[in-house]
Amino acid sequence: MGIKILIVEDEFIVANDLSMILEKAGYLVCGIASSVEEARVIIAKHTPQLVLLDIHLEGKLTGIDLAKELLERNIAFVYLSANSNQKILEQAKSTQPYGFLVKPFREKDVLVSLEIAQYLHHQNISLKRDTELALQSVITDIISQEINWQDKFLKISKTIQPHIPFDFVAIGMKNLDSIPYDGVCFLRLSFNEYQAIGTQELMTMTGLQSSDLTKYQVPASEDTRSAIYNLADFEEVCKINPSKKLVAKTFGMSSNLVMFIPIEGRAGFTLSFYSRKNDVYNNRHLTLVNRLQKQMSLTFDGIVKDVKRAPRENLQVNPNKMYAANVKQNGFVGIIGKSHLLLTALDHLSIVAPLETSVLILGESGTGKERFAKSIHELSPRSKKPIVVVNCAALPTHLIESELFGHEKGAFTGAIERRIGKFEQASGGTIFLDEMGELPLESQAKLLRVLQEREIERLGGRETIKIDVRIIAATNCNLEKEVAAGRFRLDLYYRLNVFPIILPPLRDRKGDIPILVAHFLEKYGAMVGKAEVKLSDQALKELEDYAWPGNVRELEHIMERNILLSRENNIDRVILPNTPTDRPLVQQEDGHVKSIDENERDYILTVLKKSGGRISGPGGAAELLDVPATTLNSKMKRLGIVRKHVG
Repeated sequence: MGIKILIVEDEFIVANDLSMILEKAGYLVCGIASSVEEARVIIAKHTPQLVLLDIHLEGKLTGIDLAKELLERNIAFVYLSANSNQKILEQAKSTQPYGFLVKPFREKDVLVSLEIAQYLHHQNISLKRDTELALQSVITDIISQEINWQDKFLKISKTIQPHIPFDFVAIGMKNLDSIPYDGVCFLRLSFNEYQAIGTQELMTMTGLQSSDLTKYQVPASEDTRSAIYNLADFEEVCKINPSKKLVAKTFGMSSNLVMFIPIEGRAGFTLSFYSRKNDVYNNRHLTLVNRLQKQMSLTFDGIVKDVKRAPRENLQVNPNKMYAANVKQNGFVGIIGKSHLLLTALDHLSIVAPLETSVLILGESGTGKERFAKSIHELSPRSKKPIVVVNCAALPTHLIESELFGHEKGAFTGAIERRIGKFEQASGGTIFLDEMGELPLESQAKLLRVLQEREIERLGGRETIKIDVRIIAATNCNLEKEVAAGRFRLDLYYRLNVFPIILPPLRDRKGDIPILVAHFLEKYGAMVGKAEVKLSDQALKELEDYAWPGNVRELEHIMERNILLSRENNIDRVILPNTPTDRPLVQQEDGHVKSIDENERDYILTVLKKSGGRISGPGGAAELLDVPATTLNSKMKRLGIVRKHVG
């Protein structure tokens, strides 16, 4: 293989065992280090392609400190770890490793983890290369368009948004150059809706006079270099930088990424991105910013030239202009909301949709995983081909292979004709494997081989069939916990987890409830012939106070039911399930904060008792919960609920 690997491990016996395993398998071990300082020396000399990294090392610095440097240098790494506390594991996870090897480990575990790490690193590099090339191409095209600078800036900002997330961006407001250009800000209102904010509107919103605002726009040393300000760094820079403090206070921003644009022979410009999240920016964003500097320099050089030949008033922004696009026109049919968490998920969707990368959608039942999968397909080059949806939890165990890969006539008792499996049906298109966490281990192994080899065999057949399918998987399970419990294969998890998209539960985006309610009122009101159905303030408050264990799906079913039951066009009260979910999901009990899984388990048990233990059928728990019986069964299995618990 010839791949150079560095082992950073302070236990000599463990490091030596690893070295022998790797050399036997054909890897080149370029060194063993017991501290971060030693590792830095070896990295500088040999530039390893992959690092096996212990968390606890000799000296003051930990493996997590070194991991941040490896991430910046784009060197793949896998953690070696004994049992660590939750805080350390969360810190380690935030550095984006390509895997964890828990001591003591087997030779097979080590080699499989390395194969997965190499695969993921290759995919990650390809993804970054493809997205950056596409981004640069689009920006170049925008620069050449014959449109005014305000529209040009907005187009560039919207193009950058999925790659550098922001809630507010200031472009050239702190003019480092001497030309008469006041700059413009854009405040993000929803996925594709922005408000342009010029100097006059800033004065109105902040209550500052023109002379006062000018003081806030005086350039500072922080504006002459690209930099990241998160958490404490942002708080500190706000103390010395009046403009950042003004933005933070006026628009509720908590972090900042400065993109300095040098222009040959001139002072330069800045793009200043802000987010309401306090830790959103990282070194990857800074690296991207530096790579985009050349093209952005061309943009601002164009401004300089235009100013020389155009009157000042032609460059002024329209601060009252709203920029919006119908979400449905972007392929996000049925995805509604403006919350920060949802917008982040949509930004990730828009990045990955045009690519061939596998996607893993994570979220609770009812959060819209299938809608996201269909949007990814509709926005991909495969949109003209089919998307085949497979509910893995609903597949009978003995028929999983037949359903996915097909079978020949006579392959087993009852196979009276040839059957084309789901993978063949999705040829040229997309296969969506929903509730992926419910597949049994044997089926996981067969699916892994399909993903690796991109070919299948029908049951009872001898022919190997090449497949051309994009895979999108989804689950409401915590797959990392399932891996730790031995119920989900580690290698399959990392093979699928190339590009995860996390969908927020409705309880974390309650600000979207009024928007969703308005949509469902219009949709189901039209279906039953009721024009302009309205909800009272009290009814809306009841909906906002409810815990929503079934998420958006449950809200939709409740709105449909209440519209059907209402005799008039005004709904004063809503009928909600009579369950203990009237109280908050997370409760204090003797100082213990219940986890989401614990609350969900209690909730399901309560509903099962109410239904007399029945799961399906009229009056069954599945009907009361507004979920398919297969979904409820899989949830019960995952949460360890058996019939003896009901009574």
